[in-house]
Amino acid sequence: MKLMIQIPCFNEADTLQIALDQLPKAIAGIEQLEILVIDDGSEDKTVQVAREWGVNHIVSLKHNQGLAKGFMAGIDACLHLGADIIVNTDADNQYCGEDIEKLVRPILEKKADMVIGQRPINETEHFTNRKKTFQKLGSWVVRLASNTQVPDAPSGFRAFSREAALRLNVVNEYTYTLETIIQAGWSRTAIASVLVRTNPELRPSRLFSGMWKYIQRSATVIVRAFAMYRPMRFFGIIGGIFFLAGIILGVRFLTYYFQGMGNGHVQSLVLCAALLMIGMQIFITGILADILSGNRKLLEDVQYRVRKMECEKAKAVTAVQMEDVE
Repeated sequence: MKLMIQIPCFNEADTLQIALDQLPKAIAGIEQLEILVIDDGSEDKTVQVAREWGVNHIVSLKHNQGLAKGFMAGIDACLHLGADIIVNTDADNQYCGEDIEKLVRPILEKKADMVIGQRPINETEHFTNRKKTFQKLGSWVVRLASNTQVPDAPSGFRAFSREAALRLNVVNEYTYTLETIIQAGWSRTAIASVLVRTNPELRPSRLFSGMWKYIQRSATVIVRAFAMYRPMRFFGIIGGIFFLAGIILGVRFLTYYFQGMGNGHVQSLVLCAALLMIGMQIFITGILADILSGNRKLLEDVQYRVRKMECEKAKAVTAVQMEDVE
């Protein structure tokens, strides 16, 4: 069983070594443990620090492409290197490295394919009360959108089985944390959460410039992912609101009409017709989006099979090379 720990980095020279020093050297049930650093176009000495520390692999992106792109680049590299389990953690040492064993345990025991570290948000001192509230609110919204019970959706401390990693797709360019949960929830992937510890803050978060900016971008990711994976429900809810409003106005007009006062409420009839037409158009859009969603699922299945064949081939080549070295 091969475990690979990937660490996305962007100008993390000051904190990377601290995070690397906290990683476990061995875990029961794991025969191979390797570390992969994703250099997302860093302009400092991040790569030099990684090499001097002795990380096993470095994936370098020519320019900064964002957390989501860096995450997927790492997943792809880990799969091609033959990883059976992939753990993602942060370079700022936010998470306790010793708890990686907690993350991989449900996968080793065949109880889950995706495991998410649940942070002690209420006890985290560098989280403001407003941030704690929005973290809980955001997780609640993701639970509704994904039909899962993940208590800490924004947590980037997570583990994936090889099968779950092969099926990962991240469309947005902002963050992988929310979209992957929604995708896993609707694809029936077995998800588990484990309590993990956090370390004192070494630097402010770079994912967002302000709380409201973070909320705005996170909401966009959630809405887009929900519309992508459950288009009929998404457009059905919106269309149903317009349709219901139109029916209410229609009933209101008919009530006045049968009382002999219909001439003074023609506006209600016009608005009723407009709302019903808008609602129907949205329903039709939902049907078309659902058809496209079916095609997307077929394409994802093809991508999964191609990715699996490529990774198995790369794994076999690596095994042959290791035998030749021996």
